[in-house]
Amino acid sequence: MGVTAYSNTSKNKVLNIPLDKIKKYGAVSKQVAGLMAENVRLLTKSDIGIGISGIAGPGGCTKKKPVGLVYIALSTKNKTICKEYRFLGQRDIIKYKATQAALDMIRLH
Repeated sequence: MGVTAYSNTSKNKVLNIPLDKIKKYGAVSKQVAGLMAENVRLLTKSDIGIGISGIAGPGGCTKKKPVGLVYIALSTKNKTICKEYRFLGQRDIIKYKATQAALDMIRLH
């Protein structure tokens, strides 16, 4: 199952990410990406869940969270890992690099 939970509301309503966690850490954070991966795995009763949260641009960035910042989490029943990436390029390139990094995490798992 794939879920595109772009808004904080959809992260909360579809993936059960607590709004207080989003407010505390930010939608683009290691913590939220990890919860996304865990909750999609639980929701679908899958062996693996992937959560990707990032800033692909062109806007939406800050000094602390620049365009290209992406967190990718992989969740299994035993653990959840999350990696931080800083991709360069335009929006479509950043999105492509994020998907390839997520697939590579699954491959290496």
